[in-house]
Amino acid sequence: KGVFQFESGGMKDLLIKMKPDRLEDLIAANALYRPGPMDLIPDYCARKHGRQQVPSLHPQADDVLKETYGVMVYQEQVMRIFNRLGNIPLRRAYDIIKAISKKKAEVINKEKVSFIEGCVANGLSKEQANEIFVDIEKFAGYGFNKSHSTRYAFVAYQTAWLKTYYPLQYMAALLTFEMVDQAKVVEYIDECRHLTLPSGKVGIEILPPEINQSDADFTVVGETIRFGLAAVKGVGEKAVESIVAARKATEEKPAAPFKSIFDFCERVDLRVVNKGVVEALIKCGAFDEMHPVRAASMAGAENAIRMGQVSQEAKRSGQDNLFGGGGSGTAAVAAIEPRLPAVPEWPKSERMALEKSVLGFYVTNHPLRDVENVFTSYITLDTQTIRGAADRSNGMLGGLVSKVRMMMTKTGPNAGKKWCILAIEDLVGTIEVVLYSAQYEKFAPIIKADAVLIFEGAVDRSREEPSFKATEVMTLEQAQKRKTREILVQTSSVQLDEGTLEKLKAALVQHKGATPVKLELLDLAVGQPVRVEVKIGGGINMQNGGVAALQGIFGENNVMPLGPNRRSARRAPV
Repeated sequence: KGVFQFESGGMKDLLIKMKPDRLEDLIAANALYRPGPMDLIPDYCARKHGRQQVPSLHPQADDVLKETYGVMVYQEQVMRIFNRLGNIPLRRAYDIIKAISKKKAEVINKEKVSFIEGCVANGLSKEQANEIFVDIEKFAGYGFNKSHSTRYAFVAYQTAWLKTYYPLQYMAALLTFEMVDQAKVVEYIDECRHLTLPSGKVGIEILPPEINQSDADFTVVGETIRFGLAAVKGVGEKAVESIVAARKATEEKPAAPFKSIFDFCERVDLRVVNKGVVEALIKCGAFDEMHPVRAASMAGAENAIRMGQVSQEAKRSGQDNLFGGGGSGTAAVAAIEPRLPAVPEWPKSERMALEKSVLGFYVTNHPLRDVENVFTSYITLDTQTIRGAADRSNGMLGGLVSKVRMMMTKTGPNAGKKWCILAIEDLVGTIEVVLYSAQYEKFAPIIKADAVLIFEGAVDRSREEPSFKATEVMTLEQAQKRKTREILVQTSSVQLDEGTLEKLKAALVQHKGATPVKLELLDLAVGQPVRVEVKIGGGINMQNGGVAALQGIFGENNVMPLGPNRRSARRAPV
């Protein structure tokens, strides 16, 4: 991700197969990864790694094609073959290529005769010359210019080198460059989570916007990157300039961080930092360091702006600062810093939704974090591993529905029926999930934005970027009832006394079922936890309150239904 020309899924697959070890391979990759020459990629890779012999056309042609293992990759190669084998001047050779690409039959037939005559003069048979011309006809219509491909390869190498050896600086610059495209910003922030730093640390933390720390652009702070204010939706360039100028040092004043939202509204130019800008900054958490309760900041924003306007009007008329002066008039309006309204914080879901609305992603939390321990055991694929999965491989994928795109079938037996493409995000990335009309009609009631869903289906690699075709859709609760393989109870030997064992036995008898129950003893004095299966009545019933009964005995956080993946986070029992 983020490497010029080489970040698409198909190009990455090509580079993996090619295993480039020289700049010439990168140049060829740019030219080959296009409609038409794509068919030649297997030959190029097989010949490069000795799995296929490089065929010989003619010593003169072999010399031209040596760099690309006998594969015609560039227009310049074709021109050289016309010139060396057919005695055709390079200028005319270029015109022939253009004629082939435009399917000018009269010109092609005329030049074919000239080419064959030149080849015969150079020792080839008419049959060989004809075969070479047929190959050229196939290639010339889509051949790429080597000079362009070379420039692309140089830039690709430079960006890859910078990303490898200066990942913090490079990703900060890339995020700044793409900040006008919120989808790209989200994509590259996800990439940051997987990069290895020169120190060996894996993952670059993206710090949220902060009114006293963020500049307009994304900036490097130690081994982290601070979100740029200009990337916040609704905060324009002029507003950012005013904010940064107000707090930074000049010849007339020293640097002075903002002390509160009231101080902020007094010092910035409210003609460009309007109510919408202030509210966007509150939503993304830019004022959290001074005002942790975002709901209170939002409730007090209008008053802070009004007081700031009064102060700025007073300044323009030559009166003292609202909070800094003494004396009378507007300067005496407030000798003490005003307080924000005492209101409860927004619910976590609302806080996260508002944050995402202006940043494009969740930066301080994520809805999946609260269910991560359970969620991960019901998925066999995530948005990263699916990119390496084989076409049509079955699995279970889950995530948050970030976007629902409705479609209509136009032809065939399902004409007029709705289907949809869902944008699904998990903790490591995003991917598209497709539900055709039959599946959409069946699961429409639970398909909505911001829902956490589990999908059963197969990987689809028919397009450049892989997607997932869903045949079943479940809420997490439904997945627990249908797909649970076992119940894991985490406890300690101290808590597992005779009375607790009796309660466990009674619960298993009362809620008898087929799902195995396993106890995992987590004792601080023991290095590795001990896991034992409880064989009482065969197991527990997932449908009639069996899990709730276990949670009543061991605590809600210590009873985990595990799905097909059977993974859970180990922790000390509560």
